[in-house]
Amino acid sequence: MLLGFVFLYLLVTIGIGLWAARRVKNTADFAIAGRSLPLYMIVTTTFATWFGSETVLGIGAKFVQGNFGTVVEDPFGAAFCLIFVGMFFAAKLYKLTLLTISDYYRQRFGKSVEILCSIIIMLSYLGWVAAQVTALGLVFNVLSAGGITFEWGMVIGVVSILIYTLFGGMWSVAVTDFIQMIVLVFGLSIIAVIAGDMAGGAGKVIAYAQSKDMFRFFPEPTFKDMLFFFAAAITIMLGSIPQQDVFQRVMSAKDVKAATRGPVIGGICYLLFAFVPMFLVVAALVILPEQTAELLKGDTQKILPTLILTKMPLIAQIIFFGALLSAIKSTASATLLAPSVTFVENIYKHFNKHMNDQQTLKAMRVTVLLFSVFVLGYAMASRGTKIYDMVSGAYQVTLVGAFVPLVFGLYWRRATTQGALASIILGIGTWLLFMIAPGWGEVFPQQLAGILAAFSGMIGGSLMPQKIANHTGHVHHFLGSAKSA
Repeated sequence: MLLGFVFLYLLVTIGIGLWAARRVKNTADFAIAGRSLPLYMIVTTTFATWFGSETVLGIGAKFVQGNFGTVVEDPFGAAFCLIFVGMFFAAKLYKLTLLTISDYYRQRFGKSVEILCSIIIMLSYLGWVAAQVTALGLVFNVLSAGGITFEWGMVIGVVSILIYTLFGGMWSVAVTDFIQMIVLVFGLSIIAVIAGDMAGGAGKVIAYAQSKDMFRFFPEPTFKDMLFFFAAAITIMLGSIPQQDVFQRVMSAKDVKAATRGPVIGGICYLLFAFVPMFLVVAALVILPEQTAELLKGDTQKILPTLILTKMPLIAQIIFFGALLSAIKSTASATLLAPSVTFVENIYKHFNKHMNDQQTLKAMRVTVLLFSVFVLGYAMASRGTKIYDMVSGAYQVTLVGAFVPLVFGLYWRRATTQGALASIILGIGTWLLFMIAPGWGEVFPQQLAGILAAFSGMIGGSLMPQKIANHTGHVHHFLGSAKSA
């Protein structure tokens, strides 16, 4: 019966997504919802996109194995990413009327930087989307008591998301996100109340967490521990700023006020509500001490589903898995759309320069389909990797490769194409070196080494005599579009 309700919910969301798809007439509708979303929809689609499987299943599992400090990347870093986007980036980018974040790199630094940053951004989505696909496989496998294999669960989940994303793009994503956020917030809130009562009250759950030192945020005050803590904090906080899914929500706004306030409000809401899954997993430790003790030795991601399935009534199970699927589907749909739009707009069109708008729209839909198949295979190959680790690792490549050119392009008028290329090459190269060199990444954080190299490359490359011209064919420090930004 529970599985039947889950499939019914999937059908309802597919229907809503297809209904919203009727609004799509051109690429602007597909990619950024025609720049027409009001503030409340920017807030809901931002919140829903961020609140994915790693938040419901990953953060709580990571938290109970350590403390607040172990989840500094997400939700703390992730929430401040959205707040920083709204405060420092949204207004400048919104006024440029772009379709993708990579369009900015082209306007500011030229085609070579555009293509390199597009590749970096697309690669970063593999881990994030794969995490959502992995969670879908887990949900269907658990709900069917093993009747649906992990792999078939992934396939069913991807197909259910693909149907409406393929046709409706950002319009379908935004409308379904709005519905799914309502289900998510109310569903998890109800479950939290029930779990708190079962544990003997919220006070008892909080006291248990305090007794295990789970509320400690900062690590031991040693140089190495603080260094790795800082590197973890900035991974998603800064690494997700140059992401197409964030940019799409900014550019989908109907005005600059919605574009700037939406991410800030969404980020604050995300941070506050992310404590709910942590509370739920701690409550599970209190309610099911023996079972959770075993799960802590193995797959901690199953702690919360185990609590729901073994201790709660059917209606609570329906509410929880509806909320969980809402979280996963909202994130997965956004992360399938973003890299597909980027590929067509910033790579494919360079080889097919005479495509009209309808041909571009068709290419975007085909790319969504192909990317979905590719990600499904990648998720199956990555099975066994923790959902939280898959997501946090995804942002390192954009942190070291795309963040510095974006910030310096917007805020430093002397930034040049040569500086941007040097930043990308040194950032990615140093990051890879620390990843593969034995022991280097254990002494100094690889992502921190990469971003420091990227900063050096941008400053040194821009101030040195210019050998690389920008896309206009001239060598200079200023670009009209960036000055107007």
